[in-house]
Amino acid sequence: MVKSMTGYGRAAETLDGMAITVEIKSVNHRYFEFSSRTPRAYGFLDEKLKNFFQTSISRGKVECYVQLESLEEADVQVHLNTSLVQGYLNAFRELSEHFGLDNDVRVSTLSRNSDFFSVHKAEADEDRVWNAVKAVAQQALAQFLEMRTREGERLREDVLSRAAAILENVAFIEQRSPETVREYNEKLLQRMRTVLEDTHVDEQRLLTEAAIYADKVAVAEETVRLRSHIDQLHELFESKEAVGRKLDFLVQEINREANTIGSKAQDVEIARRVIDIKAEVEKIREQIQNIE
Repeated sequence: MVKSMTGYGRAAETLDGMAITVEIKSVNHRYFEFSSRTPRAYGFLDEKLKNFFQTSISRGKVECYVQLESLEEADVQVHLNTSLVQGYLNAFRELSEHFGLDNDVRVSTLSRNSDFFSVHKAEADEDRVWNAVKAVAQQALAQFLEMRTREGERLREDVLSRAAAILENVAFIEQRSPETVREYNEKLLQRMRTVLEDTHVDEQRLLTEAAIYADKVAVAEETVRLRSHIDQLHELFESKEAVGRKLDFLVQEINREANTIGSKAQDVEIARRVIDIKAEVEKIREQIQNIE
């Protein structure tokens, strides 16, 4: 099933005492590139999220945003730096004795110095947090993949319609090519009669010239390969794997065959059809850049 590389998904849930929001979006990229933005205290989620999403996403520049708020009372411990406080008290006493001042230090005064205290939060249970975030990420991923699949189907229909247009032009070229040889033979015969001013023409020379021309403008091999490439295009669109890179290579081969036919074309109508084919190939190339 063909998927686009453009997608978006978002989910929000309250699980295990945590309000969790996960948002994921992606744009085109040659390879899988992942970046995430998580709360500082939950940095361990970054690598876990990357591994989780990579199992379902092959290509694209993927960005993930996670918001996480604990709804439970945090287990907080406040520690007093007693040695630092003692040092200040000694300094205050020395200041009082030396200058004859009242030593009126109070607890309220000391509490204003944040260096006296250190606050420690209980470390998060990583497994507990990850299991909750993973459940929400799964919902966001489902939306994300659904959007990619829906867009991929649109791309598939567009590319196949253009491939059908290419085949119509190929059919015309296959039918027209023998006609160009016949027309050349007639023109060659007429020229030879004019030059020789006689109705008697060397048949062997005529056949040789015609054979050389027919070989020069023959495009049967190219049209057969072009049809084969279009068949492969249909097969790839039925694959369940990521096919974007294979499609890119296949389109290069289709374009190469079209160029070869164009270089051999000695007929205005065939040349026009080759231009039409190359125009469709270019549009297909633009579309497959969006396919995973």
